[in-house]
Amino acid sequence: MSPTSRHRPDRPGRFTATLQAFAVLLLLATVLPGQAQAQSADTAPPGREDVTADDVAAALSDLEEPMYTPFIELYLLEESKALRKEMQNTRAELIEKVVDKELSVADKTMSYATDTVTYFFYLIAGATSILVVIGWNSIRDMRNQLTSLAEKRVNELVVEYEKRLEAIEEQLKQKSDIIHQNQAEIERTNEVHSLWLKASQETSQQNKIAAYDQILDLRPDDVEALSYKADAVLEIQEPLWAISLCQRALKLAPDNGHAHYQLACAYAEIGRWEDSIATLQKAIDISEAYRDDASVDLSFEHLREHESFRTLVFTDQDDSTDA
Repeated sequence: MSPTSRHRPDRPGRFTATLQAFAVLLLLATVLPGQAQAQSADTAPPGREDVTADDVAAALSDLEEPMYTPFIELYLLEESKALRKEMQNTRAELIEKVVDKELSVADKTMSYATDTVTYFFYLIAGATSILVVIGWNSIRDMRNQLTSLAEKRVNELVVEYEKRLEAIEEQLKQKSDIIHQNQAEIERTNEVHSLWLKASQETSQQNKIAAYDQILDLRPDDVEALSYKADAVLEIQEPLWAISLCQRALKLAPDNGHAHYQLACAYAEIGRWEDSIATLQKAIDISEAYRDDASVDLSFEHLREHESFRTLVFTDQDDSTDA
C-alpha cells in the first residue's frame, strides 16, 4: 500500500453517509417546488386561463416559505464534487494496487528465471567436474573419442559389408558357372543325341564306329557308347578290341547287361568258351531278353552243341525233350 493511503479514513462509511444526505436533499428539492405549485394553483382564480403579473405578485406575497434554498443547492453541488473526487481517488488507488501486483509478479518471475539459470549453470559445472574426475579432460576430448569410436565402427561395418559383397559375388560366380556348364551340357547332349541318331541310321560299321568315337570324345565315360562300339567292332572281326571296350565299360558300370553280352560274344569269337558262358550267364541274370538274342547270335555258333550253353540258352527245348 502507498504512503498516501495508509492514514486515509474509512471511505465506505463516509460514502454511505453522503449518499444518504444526498437522497434527503433530492427529496426536499422535489417536494418543495410541488408545494409551491400547489399553492399557486390554489390561489389562481378559477375559470381564468391567463395569469397576469399582479396574480403572480399576489401569489408570491402569499408564500409562507421560499421556493428554493441556496444552501441546499450549494450543498448538493459540493457533495457531487466530493463524490467525483472520491471516485477518482478510488480508481487511482485501484490502478496503483494493480500496478504493484504486476510489478511484484514480474519481480518474482525474474527471480525465478535467475535462480533457474543459476541452478542450470551449477548443474553443468558439476557434470563437467565429474567428467574431468573420471578421466575426460574436456568436452573436446569427449568429441574426439566419440569421433574415433564412430570411425572405428564405420570401418568395421565397411569391412563386414565388403566380406558379404565378396561372398555374394562368389555365389553369383558359382551360379553363373553352373549355368554355363548346364548350357554346355545341354549343347553336348543335343550333339550326342544327333550322333546316336546318325549311328542308328548308318549301315557301315566303320561309320558307326566313327560316330561312337565322336560320342566318346564328348563323353569319355559313356558306357552305352562303349558297349555299342564293341558290337560294331565284333562285326568287323576285332574280338580283342571288343573285349577291351567291354572291360572298360564294365569298370564304369558293372551291372550293364549289354556290356556283359558283348563281352560274352567276344570271348566266344576267340574260343574262350567257359568265360563266354559265364559272362552270358551274368547278362541273362540282368535281363532275360539276352537269352533269346544268344539263341540266334552267330557269335555263339560254335557253342550251340556245348552242354552248358544249351542248358543256359535253350531251357524250353530241354524241358520238352525231358517230357
